[in-house]
This record gives sequence, C-alpha cells and structure tokens, in this order.
Amino acid sequence: MNKPMTAPINEQTTDFNAWASHMQSRMENVLEANMPLASVSPMRLHEAMRYSTLGSGKRVRALLAYAAGEFCGAELEKVDIPAASVEIIHAFSLVHDDLPCMDDDDLRRGKPTTHKQYGDAMALLVGDALQSLAFQLISQDKLLKSATQKLQMLHLLALASGSRGMAGGQAIDIESIGMLLTRTELEHMHIQKTGALIRAAALLGAYSADVLDTEKVQAIDHFSKAIGLAFQVVDDILDSEADTQTLGKTAGKDKLNNKSTYVTILGLSAAKHLASELHANAIAALSCYGREADLLRHLANFITQRRF
Repeated sequence: MNKPMTAPINEQTTDFNAWASHMQSRMENVLEANMPLASVSPMRLHEAMRYSTLGSGKRVRALLAYAAGEFCGAELEKVDIPAASVEIIHAFSLVHDDLPCMDDDDLRRGKPTTHKQYGDAMALLVGDALQSLAFQLISQDKLLKSATQKLQMLHLLALASGSRGMAGGQAIDIESIGMLLTRTELEHMHIQKTGALIRAAALLGAYSADVLDTEKVQAIDHFSKAIGLAFQVVDDILDSEADTQTLGKTAGKDKLNNKSTYVTILGLSAAKHLASELHANAIAALSCYGREADLLRHLANFITQRRF
C-alpha cells in the first residue's frame, strides 16, 4: 500500500479496509485466471473446482501473504501465485472437511457444500485436483526466478498441508470426537489443523522477496504462529455465539458433534481473554518495526475482532 498508516485510528482502519477489499478482488482475479475453465474436459470436475474456490471467502490467508510480502519488500506480482496456492489448498481442505465421512456439513460460505452440489465422489476428486493445482502453480510460476526459492515454497506448503500440518490436525480432530481434550492437546491439534496453513501463508509472502531479511522472517514466523491460533479461538467463539446465516456455515456444529473447543474447555469469557492474549503476542512480535508492519497489525485486529 502506498499510503503509510500514520493517520488517526478510524482513518487508518478505512485505509486498511480499502487495501483489504482491493487485495481480495485481486486474489479473486488471480484465482479466476489460474483455475481450469469449466469448458475444458473434464468439464464437470473443472466446474466443481471453480464452484469450490471462486466467488466467496474472506481470503485471510492471501491477505496475510500480501501483507508479509510487502513487509519484506516483495514485488506485489510475485506474491500472487504463492498467495493463490495457499487459498487453493484452503479450498481443498474445506471440500474434504465437509464430506459425510468427515464433518458432514451441508453449507459452506453461504451456499451448498461441494458434495451436496456435485456428489461425494466428485467432491473427493475436487479436493485432490485442487491440492495438485496449488503445487503446480508455484512450480511453473515464471516470476519466481530462483529454483531454490520455489523449492523452499513447495517444501513449506507441503509440510503445512500434510501429516505434520493440516491433514495431521484433522486426523487428531476426528480421533478426538466425544473426548474432552486438555487445553494442551487442543492447542497441539489446532497448531496443525489451522495454524500451519496460516503460518505458511505469511511465510510464503515473505519468501516472495528477492532478498530475505532473516530478522523480518523470524518476526513473521512468531506473528503468524500467534495469530494462527487466535484465528481458531475466535472461530470457536463465533461458532458458539453467531447464527448460521451470519457464519455462512452451520452454527454450533462442533457442539452437535461433541467436539472439544476453546469455549467448551475454557468457557466463553476465558476463550475471549485467550484470543486477546494471542493478539497481543502477535503484535509484540512486530514491536521492533514501525509503519512497514502496519498491514500485519491491522490484519491481527481483523482476525481477532471479526464477527463473521
């Protein structure tokens, strides 16, 4: 963003909201340009991939990649594909999470889930194809000139989405249904299930810079770990307080499925206090930096203060 955020708070918020809206639109255009056309065979699979990915979502992970990229001096265009790849991995995870064999949900982002719209088998293939596409896009990105840079990104995304990241966290989640987890066990699960991909999004933005500033990368790492966990805590709070129409997905599903959440383990008030603590930790990770870290600070506010 060209204009530094040194204005009064409400003006800064307006600037951030304008930036976020612009970057969300940009990400939608990048995704649109890189998704297979529904007119290309296999047409129904490609149609379902587009249905699952385009036209909705807050694009929080893409915003994190763009903000971290700007913080580290990356050219905007070089962040596009890494940011899109994380969004595609996220879309794949939602398609699979909603399947009857997993969370069995009928609503996602305010519309029927992919398996309700296209059937279970097609939804399974959509997730598989989206996962492959995310890695394909980074591997063939012509703006990333360094092979080492690409390998670093591919390795990071693979770890974040595999058994030591998102998939592993989901496995723990499934095996824990009906069990009352400790806070430590719940945190371990969500560091993998939710936090790993959020951390990857921010680091992919940082890795898009031609020259890495190791101190800034370390700051982003600390920031993203705290804000990734805060994201899940806020999700649990919203699941207990908001309705289905507001959330765009079935409200109260975790309680219905007898899953442990930060609200069920800590209580609503303590969960809100934890979200505030994690937000403070994220902000503290950027304490050595000035205006160049303002986008990340505003994103931390956005994530922890969101209402839907």
